[in-house]
Amino acid sequence: MSDKKSMSQCQGGNNKKDGFIMQAGILAAASIICRMIGLLYRGPLTGIIGDEGNGYYSTAYNIYTIVLLVSSYSIPSAIAKVLAQRLALKEYRNAQRIFKCALVYVMAVGGAASLILFIGAPSFVMGNSIPVLRVFAPTIFFYGLLGVLRGYFQAHRTMMQTSVSQILEQILNAAVSLGAAYVLMQTAVAAGGDGSTQAMYGAVGSAIGTGAGVVVALLFMAVIYLMNHKMIKRRADYDKTEMQESYWDIFKLMMAVVTPFILSTCIYNLTTSLNQTIYLKMMVEYKEVDVVAATTELGIFSTKAVTISNIPIALASAMSSAIVPTIASTYAQGSVKQTKKKVAYAIKVTMLISIPAAVGIGVLARPVMMVLFPQMESLELASRLLMGLSATVVLYGLSTLTNAVLQGIGKVNTPVINAVIAIAVQTAVLVSILYYTDWGVYGVMAATVLYSLFMCILNNIFMRKYLGYKQEIDKTFVRPVFSAVLMGAAAYGIYEGMSYVLALFMESAYFMNLVAFGTAALIGAMLYFVLVIKLKAVKESDLKGLPKGRIIIKAAKKLRLL
Repeated sequence: MSDKKSMSQCQGGNNKKDGFIMQAGILAAASIICRMIGLLYRGPLTGIIGDEGNGYYSTAYNIYTIVLLVSSYSIPSAIAKVLAQRLALKEYRNAQRIFKCALVYVMAVGGAASLILFIGAPSFVMGNSIPVLRVFAPTIFFYGLLGVLRGYFQAHRTMMQTSVSQILEQILNAAVSLGAAYVLMQTAVAAGGDGSTQAMYGAVGSAIGTGAGVVVALLFMAVIYLMNHKMIKRRADYDKTEMQESYWDIFKLMMAVVTPFILSTCIYNLTTSLNQTIYLKMMVEYKEVDVVAATTELGIFSTKAVTISNIPIALASAMSSAIVPTIASTYAQGSVKQTKKKVAYAIKVTMLISIPAAVGIGVLARPVMMVLFPQMESLELASRLLMGLSATVVLYGLSTLTNAVLQGIGKVNTPVINAVIAIAVQTAVLVSILYYTDWGVYGVMAATVLYSLFMCILNNIFMRKYLGYKQEIDKTFVRPVFSAVLMGAAAYGIYEGMSYVLALFMESAYFMNLVAFGTAALIGAMLYFVLVIKLKAVKESDLKGLPKGRIIIKAAKKLRLL
């Protein structure tokens, strides 16, 4: 379908795209593809810049992320919400005025944020992370413009443009990161730089890749917008709306809408940067650990263990983006029963993927780490960290969804308060662990798990209080967990057995692990698929909510499982 056609058709209330599961499926598929691309290039990149370079990159990236959250990250959701209201009323001229105001807003805020980050980099990070952070700074400005364009199309209930731009962004990010990191490291070698200088140059190259991806995605979205410009102008010319909103009123409206989104998103994501800062300060100043060693361990945690554990969380993130307007609509209409059904369905679909993913990551942590990040000097540490983080796949999946539900029913401040409480608890625990024990980076892992657990508990308490929602346990959790445990045991046994056999005639440890892991993962996934259907944990209607759900249903029927 062409972009013009999709934009015109999306106005219809009966369009199939209006279904939040369909929207979530599109976003989830793009998110998973992006994260897989991210995983595939992080391994070779780590081979180029090393764990030390990863440490410099992740330290700067976490600060960049926080500034991005405050300045630009929430723009797509906020703009989509405001524009969608005007489009529903066919106020096309007002919609365009809002779009123009949004562009001015992000240019001002994004420009200021970029300048602050560039000039104030030494105040945010230490040592070799400073030049990396300065390279990140201009990206904030471009991301703001990209966010407005993405929000514009999301307001038209079409996620395809955003999804394609995300994939393009990640592809360019991967290609440029690898190329720039290699070229800059070779430049440092030629100039006689030591190992730390080479690692810093490599991290700078990776940061250049992040900016290049955003710029290419921005150009793509701008071209799509220009292709639709005539239709947009014609629609505005025929708009018969008498009341035209002033630009001042629009700016005030935008601030009223954007601020809660920014506050909620920022606090919810603050834990990563906070933990990073606490860890580096405690280890360097109190434990007298070398700053390079501490930064390297943090890089292993952030760019390896966290990166892998975040992949299955993509579905929950996409589901939460899609469920907010749906929940808000049904709740506003007074249909609490229908709202509860949608919540239950969203949680069930998410758990069907999150639970086996968590078990699989926990059981096969070392094999999957060896496939993606085969650096032997950090393999054991990265594997143990990933094993510990496997629980967050389920916990973050639930807390992300329950956040969206509370926002959808108008309790936008509740997730913020819950996040503050969870951060306070996990911070106290993290400081105690780092001060009184020698756990080191394992303390950051434990604090991350604790934070996600508290968010789940608190969000569910308030969801029951405000919505009267009572979670179904058996088919949503018990049967999937039972199926996943059997899957995990089988996958582990298959991996160990194949590794023993392959070692008899295969010399390469990497390829032996790759074949054994691939086989174990494939058979394990098939076994879980059979078990959840045979145990009646899912119905055909549940499978439709999964990415490529119709293909899954077709396969199940051919195998006579449905």
